[in-house]
Amino acid sequence: MSETVNHKSSRREFLGTSGRIAAASVLAGTAIPAVHGAGMGDTIQVALIGCGGRGTGAAANALSTPGPIKLVAMADITADRLNRSFKSLHDKPAFTSKVDVPPERQFLGFDAYKKAMDCLRPGDIAIFATPPAFRWVHFTYAIEKGLHVFMEKPVTVDGPTSRRMFALAEAADKKNLKVGVGLMSRHSRALQELAKRVHDGAIGEIVLQRGYRMHGPIGAFHSLPKPPGVSDLMYQVQRFHSFLWAGGGNFSDFYIHIIDHQGWMKNAWPVKAQALGARHYRQSPEGVTYVDQNLDVYAVEYTYADGTKFFFDGRCMNGCKDIYSSYLHGSKGSAIVSSGGDCGMPSKLFKSQSMQDADLIWESKVAEGEGDPYLNEWIDLLDAIRNDKPYNETKRGVEASLVTSMGRMAAHTGQEITYEQILNCDHEFAPDVDKLTADSPAPLQPGPDGRYPVPQPGITKTREY
Repeated sequence: MSETVNHKSSRREFLGTSGRIAAASVLAGTAIPAVHGAGMGDTIQVALIGCGGRGTGAAANALSTPGPIKLVAMADITADRLNRSFKSLHDKPAFTSKVDVPPERQFLGFDAYKKAMDCLRPGDIAIFATPPAFRWVHFTYAIEKGLHVFMEKPVTVDGPTSRRMFALAEAADKKNLKVGVGLMSRHSRALQELAKRVHDGAIGEIVLQRGYRMHGPIGAFHSLPKPPGVSDLMYQVQRFHSFLWAGGGNFSDFYIHIIDHQGWMKNAWPVKAQALGARHYRQSPEGVTYVDQNLDVYAVEYTYADGTKFFFDGRCMNGCKDIYSSYLHGSKGSAIVSSGGDCGMPSKLFKSQSMQDADLIWESKVAEGEGDPYLNEWIDLLDAIRNDKPYNETKRGVEASLVTSMGRMAAHTGQEITYEQILNCDHEFAPDVDKLTADSPAPLQPGPDGRYPVPQPGITKTREY
C-alpha cells in the first residue's frame, strides 16, 4: 500500500435499522473524525465509486487540477468496467504517476463503495458516479467517514430520497464537508457572466424560457429483453437510463442540465408542471419489443410562482430535426443561454426577440484555460477544500433533481404536479436499495411477458408506474 493511504479498515455499518429512516437520524450521535485541512502542498486522495464513462471522466478532471492529488481506490459492480476505467486513466501519461490503485484497492460488488472509502482519510474525496438510486446510501457513508464528495447528477429520482438528501446536505454542512454536484453549467464561465447580466436586468424581466434536447437514442435509452445469464438487478443497474428506480429514466438523466440552468437564470425554481409524453416506437428495427420504461417524446410546461412559463421539449428519435439549446425572452430583449448542448458557448444577449446578429448587445468570451466547465467544477471544489471555503452544492442539486422529476411525473401521470407534491410523494422507487446484494431481486420486476411496468398517463395518476 502507498504510504499516503490509511491502513485502518473501518467496517462501520449504517446506524439505525433501515435505510428508510431520516438521514438526520441515521447520523445522529455518530462520531466523525475531524476533517484535515488540505493546503496546496498536501496530497488529496480520491476514491472513484462508479467506473463508467462519466465516473472515469470525473476522475480525469480531478487529476487534471493544480496541486497534488492522487487516485487511490476504485469500486464498481462489474470487473470489465473497472478494468477499462483503470487502464484509460493509468495509461494516460499525464495521469500515470497520479493513479495508485493496485489490485488490492480495486473493489467489486454492491458493498465496494465502503471498501473504497475505507482507503481514504478524513478530508479526502469520494467521487460518486453510480446510478443515482445509490446516491443517498453512498453519501451517508461519506459523511460518516468525514469525506468531501463529488457526486454526479441527478442526485435523486423521487420524493422520499430527496427528503433524505436534504437532511444529508445539512449533516454535511455541520461537518464542514465540501460537496460538488455535477451540474457543470453552473461552472461555465460564459453562463456565470450571462446569469450576472440577466440578474442585473440586461433584458428586463424574464417573461418566457425555452429549452430543447432532441436527438436520436443514446446511452441505454431503450432496452431489449434481458439476455440469459444476467439477473434483472444487474441488467437494470447496467442499463440505468432505461429504468426509473435506477436513474429516473432518460428524462432525469438527459434533461436536468437545461432545467437546472434555466432555474438559475430565473433565480427561482418552477412550482408546478403539466406535461405531455408518448412512446411512438416500442419495437426495434428487427421487430423485438423494448422493455424499458421511457417515453420517446416529452413536452413540459413549467410554471414559476410569478406565472412565468418555461417550456421544455425532449425527444429521442432518429431522423427528426435535432435541437439541443436553450433561450430566454425578457421584457427588453432576449438571450441564447446555451447555443448547443447543455452549456455550449457562446452565450448571447439581444435587444430584440429576433436574436439576429444586428441586435446583438453582448457575446460571452472566456479566458484561456477556463472553457471546460467539467474541469472548472473540480477547480472550484478543490479550491474550497484547500482554502476551507463554504462549499456544498447538495441542496441545489436535490432541488434541480426534484424539479426535473416534477416534469417527468407530470408527463407519466397526465396530471398537474406541484413541487410540494413531488417532494412529499410517498412512492419510493427502490426502498431497500441500501440492502442490495448481487443475489437480491431487482426493485423492478418484469411481468409474465418479460416487460417491465410502464407509465400509463390518466390511468396511474398518483405514481409513475
